[in-house]
Amino acid sequence: MAAAVFAAAVFMYNKTMKKLCIFDLDGTLLYTLDSLATPTNRVLAHFGLPPQPTEAYKTFVGDGLKNEMKRALIASGDQQASLLDEAFPMVQKLFDADPLYHVVPYDGMPETLNALKEQGIKLAVFSNKPHNAAIEVVENMFGKGVFDCIQGQTDDTPIKPDPTGALNIINKLGVRAEECCYFGDSNTDMMTGKNAGFMTVGVSWGYRSVEELSEYGADRIIDHPSDILSLL
Repeated sequence: MAAAVFAAAVFMYNKTMKKLCIFDLDGTLLYTLDSLATPTNRVLAHFGLPPQPTEAYKTFVGDGLKNEMKRALIASGDQQASLLDEAFPMVQKLFDADPLYHVVPYDGMPETLNALKEQGIKLAVFSNKPHNAAIEVVENMFGKGVFDCIQGQTDDTPIKPDPTGALNIINKLGVRAEECCYFGDSNTDMMTGKNAGFMTVGVSWGYRSVEELSEYGADRIIDHPSDILSLL
């Protein structure tokens, strides 16, 4: 009986009218893997370490640039990531010089975002990408004013899965947690959405597997940006 009541409550929670969609950036809104792998491999080469295949970066990215650099170092043979303190400022400088390298929106994403805005739904981005880079990339790819709020990593914003940045967004936009839907492509994103109390949707077109998204509690998993419209 208790289980049935809980299930009914969850159903009603998920059916609450959504007023805000918050999106992860890398692997959700945009394909950005080359822009992350290329500068990281250049730093590896500087230290005489072998580059990593671009596909390998699907499991390196998602938890901030410093963690990406650390994982790449370990994969390339620096098993203790002893070079990280020296390597991180280097990769940060290279990435900041060209954060748009080979970045493209996923098929159907611009049209979906425009349709959501026409329906009066607010849009936001919460990313572990450095804040200024997140703004530059989003506004170059989708235009200024499409998103009501863009939040990247800052000294005052802990990286995901800490929900602080996501909760700051809903407070700024005047939306309750149950009125928000969070979209992402990784375990970090699923944990972020859950930690914030949002309906959490995994996207299968990103960098991680559907199995990972399910394991970390996605309320729904969708296969194309246009599915967002029918979901809402």
